[in-house]
This record gives sequence, C-alpha cells and structure tokens, in this order.
Amino acid sequence: MQTRRPAVGDPAADPDVGDWPGRAAPWFRAALPGRAARAGADALALAAALLIATLLRHDGNLEYLDGPGLAELALVAALVHTAAGIQFGLYTGRWSYGCFEEILALAKTAAVTVPVVFVLDTLLGRLVPRSAIIGAGLIGLVLAAGIRYAVRLLRDQRLRPNPEPGTRVVVMGAGEGATQVIRAMLRSPSSPYVPVALLDDAPAKRALRIMGVPVAGNRHAMAEVVRRYRADAVVIAIPSAGAQLIRALTDLAAPLNVDVKVVPPVVELFGRTVRVEDIRPVSHADLLGRREITIDLAAVAGYLEGRRVLVTGAGGSIGSELCRQVAQFNPARLVMLDRDESGLHAVQLSLDGRGMLDDRNLVVADIRDQQRLDEVFAEHKPHVVFHAAALKHLPLLEMHPSEALKTNIIGTYQLLQTAIRHNVDQLVNISTDKAADPCSVLGYSKRITERLTAAADVATPGTYTSVRFGNVLGSRGSVLTAFAAQVEAGGPITVTDPEVNRYFMTVQEAVRLVVQAGALASHGEVLILDMGEPVRIADVAKRIAASADGHIQIVYTGLRPGEKLAEVLLGPDEPDHRPNHPLISQAPVPPLDGAALSLLDPSSPPEDLIAVLRWLAESPALPGRVEAAEPAPATRSGGRVGKRRAEFTMRLGRHP
Repeated sequence: MQTRRPAVGDPAADPDVGDWPGRAAPWFRAALPGRAARAGADALALAAALLIATLLRHDGNLEYLDGPGLAELALVAALVHTAAGIQFGLYTGRWSYGCFEEILALAKTAAVTVPVVFVLDTLLGRLVPRSAIIGAGLIGLVLAAGIRYAVRLLRDQRLRPNPEPGTRVVVMGAGEGATQVIRAMLRSPSSPYVPVALLDDAPAKRALRIMGVPVAGNRHAMAEVVRRYRADAVVIAIPSAGAQLIRALTDLAAPLNVDVKVVPPVVELFGRTVRVEDIRPVSHADLLGRREITIDLAAVAGYLEGRRVLVTGAGGSIGSELCRQVAQFNPARLVMLDRDESGLHAVQLSLDGRGMLDDRNLVVADIRDQQRLDEVFAEHKPHVVFHAAALKHLPLLEMHPSEALKTNIIGTYQLLQTAIRHNVDQLVNISTDKAADPCSVLGYSKRITERLTAAADVATPGTYTSVRFGNVLGSRGSVLTAFAAQVEAGGPITVTDPEVNRYFMTVQEAVRLVVQAGALASHGEVLILDMGEPVRIADVAKRIAASADGHIQIVYTGLRPGEKLAEVLLGPDEPDHRPNHPLISQAPVPPLDGAALSLLDPSSPPEDLIAVLRWLAESPALPGRVEAAEPAPATRSGGRVGKRRAEFTMRLGRHP
C-alpha cells in the first residue's frame, strides 16, 4: 500500500522548519530553559572542580588561592565547555538526559575542554597551577556525571508504580528481554506490575540485579521464590523462548496458583523494545508453535524494497500477515488482491488504521477470472507476486473436488501464465504439507500447483518457486479456532484419532520464512519450512479442556476421508537438503505442463476427477514434448483415466 511521504522541505514533514515565529520559536523557547540549566549545572560542576583541584594542589592551604584568577578561569572554562558540549550534542537534545551516549559525549567534551583551558590559562598568565587544570577535568567529569545520575535516579523514583495495588511479579529470564520488561514496569506510574524477583538458569547471573530487582534462583526455585516474595504472577520475559521452554515453565507455575504471562516472540516485535502493553497471558500459539525465526534482512530488502509487490488472497490469515510483513520493507507499491471485500477492509485497517477502501492498491478480483487478472497485472505491473489465494479445507474439498480444480489448480495456472506474460521477476506459490506424498484432494491439487510452478520457472527468466508448510496457528479454520469454538459452546472437543499429530507454526513465523524463501535463488524446487517437532492433537485438546471453566469432554470421531494420521513435510523421494537457510529445505519438483490440465473436467463424476488429480500429482515429469507412451491400464473409474492419459501422451508426443 502506498503511503504519502512528505518531501524534504515540506513544512508538514518537519516541525522544526518553516516559519520561525510560528514553528521554531515556540519549540526553541520551550527547550531552551532545560538545556540552559544543563549547561549551567555543568559550568558550576567545572568551577567546583577547579576549586577542589586547586585546593588539593596546595594541600588545602587557602593562602595560595587566587580567588579572582580562579573565578576568571572558571568563566573561561565554562564558555569552552559549553561550546564543546554544543558541538558534541550535550545541549542540543541529541541524547536523553543521563543515558550512556550522553556520558560518552560528556567525556569527549571534557577531553576537548582541558587542553583548550590549559592553553588559555598560559595566555592569561597562569591563573591556577597547571596540574589543577588536569585534575579539574577529571573531577568535573565525575561531578557532571554524578549530577546526571542523581537526576535520573529521582526521575526513575517518581516514575515507579505504587507497589501496593500493583501485581507482584517474578520475571523469568535475566537477559535483554527481562531488562526491557523491568525497565518498562518501573518507568511507568500506571504500570499494573511490580517486579520483585528474577529467575534465570545461568549460574553466572546468580548475583545479578536489574534496576534493584535480584536474581533469586533458577526455574526449579520458582515455587520457593513465589512464596518468599508473595508474587501474584510469573512473567516469561524471553522473547526468543520456544514452545518447549514455555510449556515447561507453564507446567512449573501451574500448581502455584499464579497467573502466567509472556512477552511476544522476537518475530512479533520487529526489532522494537518490549513495552508493558506487550505483556499478555500465555496463548496456545505460544505453547505449540513458537520459535525464534531469523531472516537475512539485507537479502529480503534487496528484492522487496522499492519494488511493486502483489499478494493474492490478501484478506486471508496468511495473505494479510504477508501484507503486514512485506510493508515493513518499504515496497514501492503493495497491491492486495482478494475476492473477499471484508477481508481487504480488515487488512487495510491493520496497515494504516483508516480502512477507507479508497486505494487503487486494494483489488477485488477472483483468480478464476483470467480477464480480470490481466487487467490487474496491466495496471499495477508487479515485480514480485506472493500467491496465497486457495481453498484449504480438506473435508470440503473431498466432497467438492471440482472447486479444488477451479480455484487451486486452474486459478494458480492462470496466475502463473499472467505473471509470465507480464514479466514478473519473482513468484512465490504458497503450498501445504498435504502436498507431500498426497492422499487427499487438497494434497493432489496443491502438489499439481507445485509442479505447474516448476514448469513456469523453466519458461521464464524469473524465479518461480513454491513454499510448503503445515498448520498455521490462528489462521481461519485452524484446529485451535475450532477447539475454542467448541469450548465456547460447552463442548465436546472433537478429535479424529488419539494418535493423530500435526506440525504447527504461528502465522508470523510462517510468513517470515515465506518472505525469506522468496530471497533464495531457487529454480524448479519446492521450499519446505522446518516446523519443528509434530504435536499430538489429543494433547492440545486436553490442555484446552483443562484450561476451560467447566468440564469439557473430548470425543474421538475417527479419521476423515483423505486425512493422514501423521503429516509429513517431505515426500518419499524428496531429500532434506538445506543449502541456503537452516530452516528451509529445497527439493526438486518434476514440472507439469499446463496442457495436462485439459484432462481435468469439472463436470466429471467426483471419483473420476479425483482419480485424474491423483495421477497428475504422482506422475513423472510431463513437459510439453514427450515421447509417445502406451495407454495405461484401466482404473476403477471404468477406464476413463487410462483413456485420457493415453490421449494426452499421444497428443503431446507426436512431434517432427
């Protein structure tokens, strides 16, 4: 989405430029007293330092003290110190008062002031002993830094929340995340949290204190620390913590009758510091699919920044998160395409907070409509396309396979052909783990789109690739959403089989890796995202049932048609090869020429259509020119699949 960026020199862009009486003067008048006070305090500190250093030089004998000369040199030193301080940003608002950067600027100012005053003192006739000037520089630096520390301490004390009504919390972790959390808690008078102790497993941190809050033990001491400090909550302040660690800490806190809260994972923070508002209860997404995902920011920015990006299915859970993350890399244009206008409204609201639906970059279109796709590509001329539009509910597609054909297969094929005609540089097709060793309509259709994408990659100088991953927590229709709705209705929670397991990943983590995958130089491959260890659905159901207010029953219904007991991310002939990123496997895909789609007839009986889908998903590479082949044996569908397969191979196989 394009946002207006004021040009350099635009008065609206910079409150400090423009008409002096109307803009700069009020700002200058408001800031001047505070900065003048800082400069005055530093001048007094330097004058006091000169007096102390001179007295030390003369062993405290006042008879050798030249009062007028000392006052004259103190005035000269104050002027020099102020001028140097302005140069280094001490009095121009460059640094926050009392921060480490300001102390460094103060040291630089002192390093310049001492030799200049030394020279001026010589020119003025040696008003004080030379050793006193050097000593005054060091003493003045200590005094000025001490003043800043005292002021900052007083400010922090005023900002600290009242410990009486606040929630007393034990913070798990004593790293950078915990430091940010404690600073946020103790520097907001309205903070509802009061940190009383820290827990960390590192022995080297046993004596550590952060803003006065001590490390009181490791995770195994949680019960004792909660009792000793009368804590009401435990905050897991480890943004990089994985789901396994959060589950372990949550289980330790469960019998203690305390609230367990967590800070967002790194992927949700986008590099910013943790705030009090970020602290939230532990979600099921934290317990199941949370991992630290690192990406090559330079590589990602290299193919997204300043380029026109189009996202299909932009109103869905995956597409909308793609839009939010792509927007972080400043594309020249972010075009969001979906046939669901309400979804487009929601994603625009999440991006700019307006939701006025007046932006040409919001496109209502259906990927089934070839003419509409050509219109959109002709208008916006995208460089990069993320294709997230698809039907994904396995049981529904088993009943209505023709819809999987129309949207997932034909829609994707039309998008690929349109992208080739309009010279799209990079296209990323979002696939699913159901395409690995497929056994369902959803799996067949997505495997065929992987093969069509591989064939399109051969036909274009650009990079066209597919990305495959499993269940995304929080997406529409996800298992957690379904379980939550069942709990809200009073139960029961339905699970297909006690041993069924699935891979889980949060939507932010999945999309972050999708964006990274687009930066890889991959041709004719499917990129498979590492989703960690699979999780038993029955365990998830039990955890959700246990956290519900009332008794919730769990009912096992049996596997549905096309459903696997355990999903896999790689097919039997796909190697786990990770040459470019430790969390992204790259496997070759046999291409499938689009002419093969002529075998698929949406009006065919469902069992016939499914049989053809299965054959196209599992067949070897079918380029546009192949040798003639013998007709395959008839299938259970009355020989129709074998007949069509023979027609296809003979038609494509006859060449000069």
